[in-house]
Parts: sequence; C-alpha cells; structure tokens
Amino acid sequence: MEPSYTLQKHIFNDLSSNTYRDINDYNPLHITHPFNDTRLDPEALSPNGDGKVSSIDLIIPQDCAGFNLGSFFIRSSTWTDRLLDVWWDPVGYEQKHMEWEHKEQDALEHLYINQPWIRGHTAFIPQRKINSFPAGACGQNGEDKRIHYKEADRDFVVNMAGCEWGRDCWGEMYNFRELSNKLNRTPWEKFKDGISDRIKAMKAKPEGKEGKA
Repeated sequence: MEPSYTLQKHIFNDLSSNTYRDINDYNPLHITHPFNDTRLDPEALSPNGDGKVSSIDLIIPQDCAGFNLGSFFIRSSTWTDRLLDVWWDPVGYEQKHMEWEHKEQDALEHLYINQPWIRGHTAFIPQRKINSFPAGACGQNGEDKRIHYKEADRDFVVNMAGCEWGRDCWGEMYNFRELSNKLNRTPWEKFKDGISDRIKAMKAKPEGKEGKA
C-alpha cells in the first residue's frame, strides 16, 4: 500500500516504541504470562524479559486468532538457529500435524506457551504496522482498530488473509491496488486529476434539469 516506506524508518529505527514484549497488551490466546515457576530466573519471570531491544530476535504480529505469520521478522543469531531447529523438528511438528490446524503457527504458539527461553527473545508488533487485514478477515465481531486497514493512517501493507474462503480475492486486491495508486500519486498527477474532475463536472448535466424546447 505504501511503497515509499522503508522498514528501517518504519520499524527498526525505533524498536522500543514499535514493539512490545508483554503479550498481555494484546492477548487473544489468553496465554498466562509471565511464567510463575519460582525456579526460573528473573528474566523468565519478567513480563518484558530483560527489557533490552538488543535481545529481540523474533518480531511477530497477532490477529484475532493469535500469532500471525503472514509477515514477521527474525534476526540471524545463535538463538534463532536454535529456534528454527526446534520449530521444524519432525519429532514434534509432524507428530502434531493432525492437531495443529495452522501448522507452523500452532507450533510456534506451543513453543511460546511452554518454553521460557522462547519468550525472552520474542517481541510483538501491532498488526497494522506490517500486516493489516481487510474488513472481511477477522471480521466476526465487526471492525477492529487493531487489525483492520485504515486509509487515514496509511497502513504499510494489506494481507488478503482468507480471501479464498467465500470472498473475492481479485476484487479485494484490485480495490486496494487502485487505492494505493490514488494515495501515492505525485503532485503533478493530483493536479491533472483535479483538472480532469473539474472538466467532467462542468460537462455533466445537472440532475433534474432537462433542456426545454
């Protein structure tokens, strides 16, 4: 939607403001956080981990159903190597394929819920920052300002999540493409469109006024 945005300026230059560590800020899965096992270290018992931006290795948004992996960020690190190794381990992942409907998303949620070392390096980002939904996605309870695209806010990206299930994928993509083109016109293009609109208005016959013989 906004091709002029850069990820560096849009997100990474200010991770402390653009992300949150405490999942209780928005917790659609109702995950108990932080852990309450006193055998864990203070970092694992803190809702914000160590509180340092430098310890963030995974950034994910959440929608109405939980973790959303339509867009996410992962940093190259020793921790990430360990995560990917466990995340895609067939001993766990494949054994649960009948239970985990959303596959890798359910697997990551399971790890986050059960493994303290996952939470310490995971941060969340408001969904509309990188992965806005059209009104038809997650729309069971009406419009949600945390999830659904807002033209006035010039959201970065729109994800047509679930459009193949009873919605018009092409129609949605076409409408958002046209909107993006309109919003990102150059000053010259806006000027030309303004002149064109005025000419059309001048040529249009006023409603209810028919010419008399």
